[in-house]
Amino acid sequence: MPLVSASTTHPAYDVIVIGSGAGGGQAAYTLTMEGAKVLMLEAGRHYDPITETPMFQLPSHAPLRGANTPDKANGFYDATVDGGWEIPGEPYTNATADSATRFHWWRARMLGGRTNHWTRIALRNGPYDFKPHTRDGLGFDWPLTYDELAPYYDKVELLIGVHGTNEGIENAPDSSPGVLQPPPKARAGELLAQHHARKLGIPIIPIRRAVLTAKQDADTLPARIHPGNLRAQRLLADSMRTRAVCFWATPCGRGCSIRATYQSPTVHLPPALASGNLDLLPNAMVREITVNAAGRATGVVWIDKLTGTEHARSARAIVVAGGACESVRLLLNSRSAHFPDGLGNTHGFLGRRLMETVGTSLGAYIPALENLPPHNDDGAGGPHVYAPWWLHHEAERLGFPRGYHIDVIAQRRMPTVTTGTNLEALNGGNYGRQFKADQRRYYGAFVNLAGRGEMIPNEHSFCTLDPTLKDRWGLPVLRFHWRWSDHETRQVAHMRRTFAELLTAMGAKSAPSSSDDGAKAIGAPGRVNHEVGGATMGDAPENSVTNAWGQLWDAKNVVVADAATFASNSEKNPTLTIMALAWRACDHLLAEFRRGDL
Repeated sequence: MPLVSASTTHPAYDVIVIGSGAGGGQAAYTLTMEGAKVLMLEAGRHYDPITETPMFQLPSHAPLRGANTPDKANGFYDATVDGGWEIPGEPYTNATADSATRFHWWRARMLGGRTNHWTRIALRNGPYDFKPHTRDGLGFDWPLTYDELAPYYDKVELLIGVHGTNEGIENAPDSSPGVLQPPPKARAGELLAQHHARKLGIPIIPIRRAVLTAKQDADTLPARIHPGNLRAQRLLADSMRTRAVCFWATPCGRGCSIRATYQSPTVHLPPALASGNLDLLPNAMVREITVNAAGRATGVVWIDKLTGTEHARSARAIVVAGGACESVRLLLNSRSAHFPDGLGNTHGFLGRRLMETVGTSLGAYIPALENLPPHNDDGAGGPHVYAPWWLHHEAERLGFPRGYHIDVIAQRRMPTVTTGTNLEALNGGNYGRQFKADQRRYYGAFVNLAGRGEMIPNEHSFCTLDPTLKDRWGLPVLRFHWRWSDHETRQVAHMRRTFAELLTAMGAKSAPSSSDDGAKAIGAPGRVNHEVGGATMGDAPENSVTNAWGQLWDAKNVVVADAATFASNSEKNPTLTIMALAWRACDHLLAEFRRGDL
């Protein structure tokens, strides 16, 4: 993958894109395919999944059999080669030491960011998700509708490759015909959950994930994605032909050297670089976005992390896509005489309305899954089925608004050093031959249900700049403030009761505790790793940071193209929506270039 150095960059570009993950990768792809000259700045190191992914290494090949460590929170083989909950020299702070209000911030300092280790769950927001305030009077509506974004969902799904089915389920939108790839078969535990959930009125359907189950049709899809743009069609066709179909061998969180899963460095960036319109510069920590006397953005200043030197380049427009909180931090640090409180913060909303996915889980031993014959059900590196939210009109009865979906985790993967740690409750502990026999008997007989729910923004959850602490580059760091509301804790209590009911129906040997205290069962803030908001979009500068196109009200030529613009946080995973919004925003930016508005 060709890279540039600070000394070989051009003095000026059409667009500078900050960040290389879902939003930044999509922005660079969209812009370069249409001929714009782009400089991409990535704060992390260069990363090549083709050569760095440990596709066939076994747990026995890794230190501690690949177990989690403070330096590798998701295990030795996780694709996050630099980053995690804590980054040396790049701290963040919390307003209190209370564990219930302490926000945990995951950052991936590498090319492609979190697209390298994410779960690949690719769910669309539905019509209700864009107008939540209209439905129940809580939170904020988006300044766009599902119908406006639906064509971009189609294009993203075609581009990255998403498997799933159209089920016609309320607020879980269908894709257009011919967009989705066929889903993989459900595993034994997933089929068992589906069978018993049906009796409880819970729909369990194939999940949508960005993993290729069939070869992409490079002869027809590019024309559908880029109608009328022959050069873009050719570049995309060439890229699609290098992608292989998943052969169910390696957990997706390791990365994918055969390019079967979506990662920005293997899907978005290769055709963008092949266009000749993208300059890619890693190890570039952006310090600020510069503005002129009229308040218009002129370029960026960054620090070369390898040399410590500072550099500046100009552009007609800036796309900010460092991840929701990192983008907020950059905008807050972009202070000037024109914007003394930060670029985009004229009305004080920058950093506000920070949201995270509500999470909890519950698991149990299911005797019906004992002693299954040895077989490979690794599958697509994660759940093959899930339950979309099914009680849209029951808020009054339930006692909480909005809802959650359920990830069904029931599979037999390569055993690790921690595989047998939950057996002592069943066998009292043993060793030797009996230990091995029990491992074979019980392995794969545990089912875990994970809830992923919607948080409603509140005035107590936000981030600001720490008043004193700076990182190793001299930049003020973020300080987090957090509080779950009763909406979320009541939702979690319902999750736990539902999980206990389903696991019991599946034949759990002893009924799992449902724990009605949602405040105790709710996951720690940030641990689901789905933070959104902080630079939310709206219909007026008096109530938001950006317009419907992600453009700052303060500076129209600055576009926020990541989850910071989310006006609400539905129960769906945010990545697909990030990409659809980024594509739509960059199409609008290109149209303004052509009209001479920017």
